Amino acid sequence: MTDVSRQALEAAVRQYQDPYLECDLFQLDAVKSLTIDDAGEVSLVVELPYAAEGITGALRQLVSSALENVPGVASVSVTVNQRIHAHQAQRDLKSIAGVKNIIAVASGKGGVGKSTTSVNLALALSQEGARVGILDADIYGPSVGMMLGIAEGTRPDTKENKYFLPLKAHGMQAISMAFLVTDKTPMVWRGPMVSGAVQQLLTQTLWDELDYLVVDMPPGTGDIQLTLAQKVPVTGAVVVTTPQDIALLDCKKGIEMFRKVDIPVLGVVENMSVHICSHCGHEEALFGHGGGERVSEEYDTPLLGQLPLHMTIREQTDGGTPSVVAEPDSEVARRYRDIARRLSALLSQRQRNLSSPIPSISISDD
Repeated sequence: MTDVSRQALEAAVRQYQDPYLECDLFQLDAVKSLTIDDAGEVSLVVELPYAAEGITGALRQLVSSALENVPGVASVSVTVNQRIHAHQAQRDLKSIAGVKNIIAVASGKGGVGKSTTSVNLALALSQEGARVGILDADIYGPSVGMMLGIAEGTRPDTKENKYFLPLKAHGMQAISMAFLVTDKTPMVWRGPMVSGAVQQLLTQTLWDELDYLVVDMPPGTGDIQLTLAQKVPVTGAVVVTTPQDIALLDCKKGIEMFRKVDIPVLGVVENMSVHICSHCGHEEALFGHGGGERVSEEYDTPLLGQLPLHMTIREQTDGGTPSVVAEPDSEVARRYRDIARRLSALLSQRQRNLSSPIPSISISDD
């Protein structure tokens, strides 16, 4: 019989520190079983609470190596799974049926690449093993459909004449006002109608068991954004900015808006951080330097990541194959996936949501 103690095995497992939450697997409550048989064969089952497909291989290798170095261990088997829970929204608003967590991606102003970030972030979460959907809440300028390569004029199927079935693109579920109108239809609506339309898209869509629904919010911090933040059960928010001083001022307004309605700001994404020349690769900080870091320090909010200003990002997104799927092994895609893992990890530390989801509603403009 083996004389390997459980304490020695646990000490070996504790050598691995989660790169995003900076704690060991026991502190993370991720160790579901740890056993050793009479032959010295160790079996470990780990269940991570966030989307982490990109790091499971390294985790498995590092923990296996640590366990193999324990005297008396003959062989090691490490299984790594992930399970994403529903977490609490602001003011205990009940969750939407079929959706565990809603992540709002916002910006204090337009032109900072919010929609591009939303789409690539959603795709990155999907590639990290989560079930993901995206809602284009930018009623006045919906662009998510084009970015996902969904052909103009494509309409969602309906069920029972009152529910939308989300369209599928790159393994994700998607819904947008652009799927219901033409690109020539002017959205001349007042704030309450816009808020009602977004709520209807959200609650009248039959989402299929999503871990995360990414909501591409309208730019700005006005009445529409405030109303949506108060009525949509948001688990956490991401604010997109550029290093430019004027964008940083609006970024601060966005953070303040979410805090006023008790929505946790999970972090800031600094877009267009540095320009990369498509010909020679030269890097230049066209819009300033260190702005995202200053905001994150001032508001004690994580800087989730910095993304470059590169022509290929624009070309790939305009062409319907965003960078994360067009070049999954590129540096840009790697950055998006790192942001997705960091965001998902931070969200996993929120209090879990034990309430039942809200029923679907019907809204008219009568």
